[in-house]
Amino acid sequence: MPMTRTTTVTRRQALQWLAAGAAAGALAPGHAATGAPPPKAIRLAGGASYAAGKLRLSGLAYVIAEQGWLEQQLKARGIALEWFGTSHAAVGPMVNEGFANGSVDFASYGDLPSAILNAGGVETRLLVPNGLGQSDGFLVVPRNSPARTIEDLKGKSLAVHRGRPWELPLLRLMDARRLSYRDFRLFNINPQTGMSALASGKVDALFTMTDAYLLEDKGVGRIIWSTKDAPLDWKTRTELWGSKRFIDRYPDLTRLVATAYIKAGHWSSLEANRQAVMLQATAGGTPMNVVRRSYEDDKYPWKERFSPLFNEVVYTHYRHTLDFALQQKIIARKLDLATWFDPRFVPLALKDLGLDNYWKPHTAAA
Repeated sequence: MPMTRTTTVTRRQALQWLAAGAAAGALAPGHAATGAPPPKAIRLAGGASYAAGKLRLSGLAYVIAEQGWLEQQLKARGIALEWFGTSHAAVGPMVNEGFANGSVDFASYGDLPSAILNAGGVETRLLVPNGLGQSDGFLVVPRNSPARTIEDLKGKSLAVHRGRPWELPLLRLMDARRLSYRDFRLFNINPQTGMSALASGKVDALFTMTDAYLLEDKGVGRIIWSTKDAPLDWKTRTELWGSKRFIDRYPDLTRLVATAYIKAGHWSSLEANRQAVMLQATAGGTPMNVVRRSYEDDKYPWKERFSPLFNEVVYTHYRHTLDFALQQKIIARKLDLATWFDPRFVPLALKDLGLDNYWKPHTAAA
């Protein structure tokens, strides 16, 4: 990781935190920009799955719904809270469409889809980061493969779903090892097809997400590398994003939503709730042993997994995401992190909740 950029990020962060403090008075409860009448409802989107015939939200969206705090706060103001559940297989496109047509005000998602949306002219803002990265990428080979490193796969077939968030850590791995796609026979296929191809011996390696653990459990695959062995900013991310139009019009309501998101993160960060968080993650059918291994990481304490701070990990991750999207021609123009992120609401919410010093800043290399 080039160390020359760290100072730039830190200075930008410092300026934005100062701006956040200066803006606190303008975001006091009850303040609505331009005297706009309150909306009838706030629409919040997030990944969801069907369990026992019912739609079940995932992650912090599930916790927010269970806590009921946000719904109560809005109800007291005569505003309804509406949930927009999306399939995990299509969260990005569905949320982007919702933001584009105005049917979504806030969403719990992130990474590449957010870059695509904003580069296309629909403006959203990252309001609350979610920890130090939620998901890992894995390089898997058949169980009996002699390969032990990615270098051992040169000239062999490699499957990966192009243009998805988990492609970024693969490219960063190859760049770190002075490799490129030209060194492999590349297959652009989705994870489900990739798993079948690996199991049947049609490909020599697969780069995928936590379903890599399923391949190991079934005895057909072996993980030879994962982002658990890389800097924190290599992980894929999910954050709280808001429509810029809504934020500008209703900063007081935006503050409420941001506070609810951090309140849910705080509950999830408590050691006493660790088992409940992991159990909730199995609702979509993921086995507990896979969930448990996904959450295992000795690089940082459990509570830091839910840190809402705009730290160097967040900035470095999204800087690389934008570089990747531009290089791969997924987006036609690069976005400015200084305007794409809106860090005003996090310190206000932390103060409201009495959590000013609960989480600690982290560096990208931590």
